[in-house]
Amino acid sequence: MGRKSNGPLPRHLLVLRTSAMGDVAMLPHALRALCAACPDLKVTVATRRLFYPFFEGLPVDFLEVDTKGVHHSLRGMWRLAAEARRLGVDAVADVHDVLRSKAFRLSMRLHGIPTAHIDKGRAEKRRFIRTGGRGMKPLRHTVLRYCDVFRQLGFTFPDPTPAPHRTLENPFGPKQGRWVGFAPFSAHRGKTYPEAQARELVRLLAEHFDRVFIHSGGDTEKTFAEEMERTYPNVTALVGKLRLDGEMALVSNLDCVVAMDSLVMHLAALVGTPVVSIWGATHPGLGFLGFGAPEEGIVQADCDCRPCSVFGNKPCRFGDWHCLTAITPESVVERVERLVARRS
Repeated sequence: MGRKSNGPLPRHLLVLRTSAMGDVAMLPHALRALCAACPDLKVTVATRRLFYPFFEGLPVDFLEVDTKGVHHSLRGMWRLAAEARRLGVDAVADVHDVLRSKAFRLSMRLHGIPTAHIDKGRAEKRRFIRTGGRGMKPLRHTVLRYCDVFRQLGFTFPDPTPAPHRTLENPFGPKQGRWVGFAPFSAHRGKTYPEAQARELVRLLAEHFDRVFIHSGGDTEKTFAEEMERTYPNVTALVGKLRLDGEMALVSNLDCVVAMDSLVMHLAALVGTPVVSIWGATHPGLGFLGFGAPEEGIVQADCDCRPCSVFGNKPCRFGDWHCLTAITPESVVERVERLVARRS
């Protein structure tokens, strides 16, 4: 593994991806397979410092990308490219392919450094949305698209397998009983569980399990999570209590996580924790399901209008978000119980 027939392989590979969080969180799966096949390869990940915990346990170095500061502009990306060349990088895998990363690639190529970039399959995704996926196989997973970029540079290695379960130090101390997490929020309404149903789901989870943790971020989410914490003695709102590395560690200790098409689903995939994923406006067949997440954990409504977008950022054409309201809290709890029992 890891050799090509016509020339030497790169010895120092730079892998570039700066957003979004869920997409960056899928990258370690691909790097795990690459590093296992090519143990002598030096890998530097160019990303935001916030995302470093995703890569814990991998033999990689980092080049910090400050997208809101010195690297915000295209000129800033040329500056970043100069930093990469000083590190001795001799190949670039751009697994982002946006305007900034294109500028970075151009600078590297002008200095004779080979680059490769991701094929996001935009035409396939448009066709999937247009047809609702009917008659189509699930599209190539994003993790495998990342692997394809490395292969363009000459590396040969098998596709990654799902991450094995690993238990990190529990930030909430010794675990007693069955613990689950619930992440009802997302950046877009089409991927956010409706509040009334989320409240009922918290009640049911608190009734069925010994401890429930609510993952949240913004002010509205914080208000909801803290209200649930006050209402149920075994519910804990995580907002403000943990950094990203602590949240990952907690997820590794949970028996199951309930998540939308959002970051927490990918955190669970990184540490091998079972996840029940709720899908509304988006679709797991578009290639963004948590890598290795069980199909048994996918919960989605059979609506002719979905998926209506790749990222869940378009308004509902009917205004009722039936794709989400049709998913009952009872059906979600049933899936959680099933996955927890199977794991036990």
